[in-house]
Amino acid sequence: MASKHSPVFKALELVEYLKNVFTRLMQEKKRKQAETDRKRAEVRARLEEASKAKKAKKGFMTPDRKKKLRLLLRKKAAEELKKEQERKAAERRRIIEERCGKPRNVDDANEVKRVLREYHNRITSLEDQKFDLEYVVKKKDYEIADLNSQVNDLRGKFMKPTLKKVSKYENKFAKLQKKAAEFNFRNQLKQVKKKEFTLEEEDKEPKKSEKAEWQTKK
Repeated sequence: MASKHSPVFKALELVEYLKNVFTRLMQEKKRKQAETDRKRAEVRARLEEASKAKKAKKGFMTPDRKKKLRLLLRKKAAEELKKEQERKAAERRRIIEERCGKPRNVDDANEVKRVLREYHNRITSLEDQKFDLEYVVKKKDYEIADLNSQVNDLRGKFMKPTLKKVSKYENKFAKLQKKAAEFNFRNQLKQVKKKEFTLEEEDKEPKKSEKAEWQTKK
């Protein structure tokens, strides 16, 4: 019998170990294959059930049922619209009564004066409240602007002022307009004809008032 330290015994152990590893690998492969087949079967079953449910639903909604469903939906929509209109009308009446009060009998002059005085006092109080609210709003706006400027200063962020847009062709247009104005001014000047004779020729030319020599001779 071979000893444990002999090469034959080691080779047998290696073969046995490889057999065990191969067996475990095959078992793991079979297990994974079985798990994959099971999942595929479940997915296939779910798809079949979904297709059956779709077929059943298609047969459920007949044209007669669709017509009844449309009628019910229209009836429900009409009821909801009517309720919404009633709610809006009630809200409108409530707001009118809250702001203007309920209608009163004003046949008596004293009653008319009392109602007018009441409305006058109410308008005065509303104007006072309006003034106070406007003052509060302006104060809040000023505080918000001040806080924004402080935050920007702390961050070191400079707020760029709004710059006016200037056309880059403005200077060119101004120069062209100036030249056109000068040209028009020159054209509007009166043109003076050049003298055809010099001073000497003017002296030699006889004047109309003076008579020629042959006219003086008799």
